Amino acid sequence: MNTTPLPDPDSPTAWMADGLCRMYPPATFFPSDGVGVDKARKICAGCPVKETCLEHALDHRIEHGVWGGCSERERRRILKRRRLEAAAN
Repeated sequence: MNTTPLPDPDSPTAWMADGLCRMYPPATFFPSDGVGVDKARKICAGCPVKETCLEHALDHRIEHGVWGGCSERERRRILKRRRLEAAAN
């Protein structure tokens, strides 16, 4: 018998139930080296909620782990680029 509760479809994070990451240990997405980051990216590459996941991490300024296939450093670059683009407009 499965005792895992179903996510609330009205929850802002309901999309997480569709993430491929749910089939791996959380440590997979919080690696301590570049090899681990590459492994996580490969999993994220085929994920149906990859873009939503990345935007969630960017919106909430999540500093650790691989989200939406991007490392911490890549997310910082994305945020910086967006700030510069917004300032230019």
